[in-house]
Amino acid sequence: MSEKVLLDVSDRIATLTVNNPDKRNAMDQETRTALRDRLDDIDANDDIGVVVLRGKGDSYIAGGDIEAFAEFDRVDALEYLTNYGQGLYNDVADLTKPTIAAIDGYAFGGGLEVSLACDLRVATPDATVGLPEVGLGILPGGGGTQRLAHVAGAGVAKDLIFTGRAVDAEEAATLGIVNRVYEPDEFDDSVRELAETIAANAPLALRLAKESINRGLDDEGGLDFERIACAFLFGTADQQEGAEAFLEKRDPAFEGR
Repeated sequence: MSEKVLLDVSDRIATLTVNNPDKRNAMDQETRTALRDRLDDIDANDDIGVVVLRGKGDSYIAGGDIEAFAEFDRVDALEYLTNYGQGLYNDVADLTKPTIAAIDGYAFGGGLEVSLACDLRVATPDATVGLPEVGLGILPGGGGTQRLAHVAGAGVAKDLIFTGRAVDAEEAATLGIVNRVYEPDEFDDSVRELAETIAANAPLALRLAKESINRGLDDEGGLDFERIACAFLFGTADQQEGAEAFLEKRDPAFEGR
């Protein structure tokens, strides 16, 4: 079992920790595969009542593996998005147990998208979130276009996605992206207390309440379009330029093709 994602279960609370601190917990292929394996373990364990997702070290999840994305063509991108991008985050969203994203540090791109797939998002004041994909010549293809609009409204989603700008925890809370902000020295205890409060309630009632809310937010058609549109952008000249510029640490020169 890969150590890229750690699973700890205590008192009906499962804590999933993305363990790739040298790369700010970027979601490379091994990490994504490990996360899916851990999700299967959680789904099969009836003793788990709540799931907390967090990152190791001083970052939450800084995004995807841009170096790998630079090599994708459209077929590669569609397969990846279906299985390990949007598909993986859909698995997070489909967990029958309540989920909490505990954001401390950077949550960019896929890091924010997997957080949006969770039921609740809490953060420290040091947290920074954003969907910068348009600056790479693509769009948020892991559910970001749909889930951010559901969580914070279409206007907020268009603002953050069109500009690619990042926002701090205070603004994220004001916009409705983050549910609660806890001070750093209280963060771990506050996250645990929130998880314990939820886990103390009736499991079947929680499961059906979650499903009832999610059925009212059914976005399958939007997710399908997002996945295909994002795959189409791979292999365009702008996508290649965006990836190269990111890796070379320079501003991209987009041409609209």
